[in-house]
Amino acid sequence: MMDYRRRVIDDVLDELVAELPAIELHGPKGVGKTATAQQRARTVMRLDDPRERELFASDPARIRAADHPLLVDEWQRVPESWDVVRRAVDDGIGTYLLTGSSVPLEAPVHSGAGRFVTFRMRPMSLLERGFAEPTVSLGDLLNGSRPEITGSSRHGTRDYVDEIVRSGFPDIHGLAPRARRHRLEGYVDLIVTRAFPEQGLVVRRPGVLRAWLTAYAAATSTTATYQRILDAATPGLSEKPARSTVTAYRDVLEQLWMLDPVEAWLPGRNHLARLARAPKHQLADPGLAAHLLGADQSALLGGGEGPVPNLRDGTLLGSLFEHLVTLDVQVYAERSEARVRHLRTADGAHEIDIIVERPDGRVLAIEVKLATTVTDHDVRHLTWLRDRIGDDLLDTVVVTPGPHAYRRRDGVAVVPAALLGP
Repeated sequence: MMDYRRRVIDDVLDELVAELPAIELHGPKGVGKTATAQQRARTVMRLDDPRERELFASDPARIRAADHPLLVDEWQRVPESWDVVRRAVDDGIGTYLLTGSSVPLEAPVHSGAGRFVTFRMRPMSLLERGFAEPTVSLGDLLNGSRPEITGSSRHGTRDYVDEIVRSGFPDIHGLAPRARRHRLEGYVDLIVTRAFPEQGLVVRRPGVLRAWLTAYAAATSTTATYQRILDAATPGLSEKPARSTVTAYRDVLEQLWMLDPVEAWLPGRNHLARLARAPKHQLADPGLAAHLLGADQSALLGGGEGPVPNLRDGTLLGSLFEHLVTLDVQVYAERSEARVRHLRTADGAHEIDIIVERPDGRVLAIEVKLATTVTDHDVRHLTWLRDRIGDDLLDTVVVTPGPHAYRRRDGVAVVPAALLGP
């Protein structure tokens, strides 16, 4: 594929495909799973094609005779394909890549544990969009060496706003504004009118689901309760949807990988007491959230909230910028085999936007600030955490839309979002 745009996960796949018999890539529609898997597949079986499904049903064992590596695309359309691949792997036959845009209604008989390795693909990070050349490596920050922080970026707040509304979906990012708005609207409509029924839930009141999605987008980068989100979605509605209905909405959106919440960090070493457990809400893509909220460049730069519920402390732009940075960190952390969490004490006195946790439990703490200058007040939660967990804190970072990367005298790294890479 001559126009393929290389992704960060390609480095991981290049290493693992030769070593592992079965790898699954899952994530929302349109993030590029198929294109990425095709880079290392010799044969492609597209199970979203009725003819391919019929061929598979007539002779499932044909996957063994294919030219390998074999890509089984949209495997969830024929859930038994998972077990067919698993048996082939058990017999030592072939190398397989599977891609899926939803969780199948009927789970495979066997989980695939010990045979399948799974990765979530997300929309493109700033690096993958070709936005800038990074000078600060998340991997170096995670190794505890406290690397030198240098570099300058010519990008400012307006450029990040542009990237937020452009979306990280590869086929949407490069479109002109009008075409982009139509594609994003079509994406939302596809989810409501087709994807939900395919997951076994016919939406009888699509307007309520759309309102709930909009309220969820308004809660971006917050831990607002689901009841608050529902109330914001249905103001003045005398007959609100039942809790079971809203729970079903959320479950299906999770099955479609449309929600990408940041779970709370709960350290196993008991350094901290009384940490909040609520996840931080984020959709799969900040551009999708901006579209649902009707927030274009001028609205975000003007600071206007528009006719949408305000479930945040601070501006909508601040919440969406945090979402954009979190997306980048999620993509880069995958290469370092690290998990992304957030921290908030139960009383709300301290919170840190992003905690990146290594497998050994040591962490990198990241704050996201929309201001281009960083003050002592901006780093107070980072220094608080340093005092609490000591050497288990690998490094501290503030990510901004500012121009320069450097270390403050207190050791906190200040990094423009454009300059952060894997």
